[in-house]
Amino acid sequence: MTDPAGLKAPTLAEMERLADEAYVALPDGFRALCEGLVIHVVDFPDDETLDEMDCETPFDLLGLFRGIGLAQGSPGAVTGQFPNMIWLYRRPILDYWADHDETLGAIVTHVLVHEIGHHFGLSDADMEAIEAAAG
Repeated sequence: MTDPAGLKAPTLAEMERLADEAYVALPDGFRALCEGLVIHVVDFPDDETLDEMDCETPFDLLGLFRGIGLAQGSPGAVTGQFPNMIWLYRRPILDYWADHDETLGAIVTHVLVHEIGHHFGLSDADMEAIEAAAG
């Protein structure tokens, strides 16, 4: 029997690998449209983001898309524009995982698809179909 006390939360590097695996599992056509998208994994959103998103605690936000979505125009069209970025927040994701019956990989995939969905301006139904295609 495995000793649950010996289990450890994934590190930032392990969560980045999990996010990379989730991204690679997305449908090819969907990923092709994400060219130039940068994915960051950090422990928590910064204070400015928490204030901007009106979060009560640092655990309220699992991920965030920052940039110019495809529906609003092409990224990089404005000189000095940062690339489109998705932030995945490790500690809030782990907290969510601890309270639900989903695998950590499924949660990371869900958050990633949801945030990429903002990039595309997709509906919830569209995002659910992409998640289903990713397995």
